[in-house]
Amino acid sequence: MITAPEALFLGLVNHVTTPDELMTTGYKLAEKIASNSSTAIASAIRSINAGYKDGVNGYQTEIDEFGKCFGTVDFNEGTAAFMEKRKPSF
Repeated sequence: MITAPEALFLGLVNHVTTPDELMTTGYKLAEKIASNSSTAIASAIRSINAGYKDGVNGYQTEIDEFGKCFGTVDFNEGTAAFMEKRKPSF
């Protein structure tokens, strides 16, 4: 068993918070995720879920999903925003 701060230090978790701050922290993370491309978020979820399915190659699913993101409206907007040093509008 290790403590939460140790888990954070070791990179096993991304955040440590108090029970009182849990919902606020969770909502902030959800807002940050939701500000990204919905296409990319959906692909990431499919890739993660594939890793838990018997008989499915999660790595191949990730490769396939990554490829599907190219050429989408969101990909073009994200690339343009990066080049123009602005936040994307998804």
